[in-house]
Amino acid sequence: MKIIKGEIFYTELKDLPTMHPVILRLTTDEGITGIGEVSMTGGVGQSGAAGFVKDMAQTFALGADPMNTERLWENMFRNSLWSLSGGPTVFGAMSAVDIACWDIKGKALKQPIWRLLGGKTNDNLRTYASHVQGGWGPIPKTCVNPEEFAEEARKAVAEGYDAVKINPVSVDAQGKRSTDLTKLLTRDRVKLFYDRVKAVREAIGPDVSLLIDCVCALSDTVAIQLGHAWEDFDIYYFEEPVSYLDVDLQLNVTQNVNIPMAAGEHIYSRWRYRPYFEAHALKIIQPDMGNCGGLTEGKKICDYANIFDVTVQAHCYGSPITTMEAVQMEAAIPNFIIHEHNTISLRPAMKQITNVSYQPVKGRMAVPDLPGLGIELNDAFMKNMPCVVIK
Repeated sequence: MKIIKGEIFYTELKDLPTMHPVILRLTTDEGITGIGEVSMTGGVGQSGAAGFVKDMAQTFALGADPMNTERLWENMFRNSLWSLSGGPTVFGAMSAVDIACWDIKGKALKQPIWRLLGGKTNDNLRTYASHVQGGWGPIPKTCVNPEEFAEEARKAVAEGYDAVKINPVSVDAQGKRSTDLTKLLTRDRVKLFYDRVKAVREAIGPDVSLLIDCVCALSDTVAIQLGHAWEDFDIYYFEEPVSYLDVDLQLNVTQNVNIPMAAGEHIYSRWRYRPYFEAHALKIIQPDMGNCGGLTEGKKICDYANIFDVTVQAHCYGSPITTMEAVQMEAAIPNFIIHEHNTISLRPAMKQITNVSYQPVKGRMAVPDLPGLGIELNDAFMKNMPCVVIK
């Protein structure tokens, strides 16, 4: 079997205009297709990611045997030049190629990917409602006052979720993007961020896990300042308090705040995870299968984490393909802790990208038994998206 065609889609979504999932579909000479995604859906850089996927697939995937994922991964890593220094664009492109090949492999062998990764250790995955301050439902919303945060959290709990995540610092008291979060906060700003967390904790009660994500926006000093304030609320974990550019920043927060620390969606490869593991800077890692090097590298990262008693929650911020990439891995690893279901997964356009969009039921995500990822692109929807074809 060999790969004879690639299609790179740059997705444009009406109800999520700032998000552009970059999707790769590979086709073999036996007519089997596989799909993968680059996890650079939000922010900027998607056009660069799409271009890198094209180059990577054209250079390394065309003519390759998709069953030999280890060989293909090593070839991309050693011979693309840029992979040896890391980064989201190059590792995202490698991830898309790798995952599409795993999807093909599963379909060819008529097995779900989790079985090929070693078999199932987890089923019916515990799931948390992620970033509910963006509106828990089909319509986006920007929560500002504490009661709005509480209202969206209640919606998720009413659906059966027993864990909820919020970003309490992303917007200021006027609903504008927060600035100067690396400088010591004034009393009124600390109170605003404290009151948002307090309102959610009171709304969901003591038995629902409460998670906090600050998306790398804080300095270590501010993270410690807020972390001490939030210790009152039995926080399940504190995610991405600081930048990844210096491991010691995270270690300083870890050693000074009495909340478990989580991060990893911006760590690409085993090599970049190594200093975090050896410093014992994190208790939960969040590798994204769409930018950490794919399922081939993701499994190695998760196994590496297990040596240090570090648990795993795969990062999910993309199309239903991203969700299934995470689910396949989380089903197979022994150190899985919880699954993320982001509010963007509830948006109608996002659900239309694939033939089925798996959604949790009562806060639990089922693990499909279908071959490969268990999903296909919805061609009726994707035909309207910009696409580059390589042969």
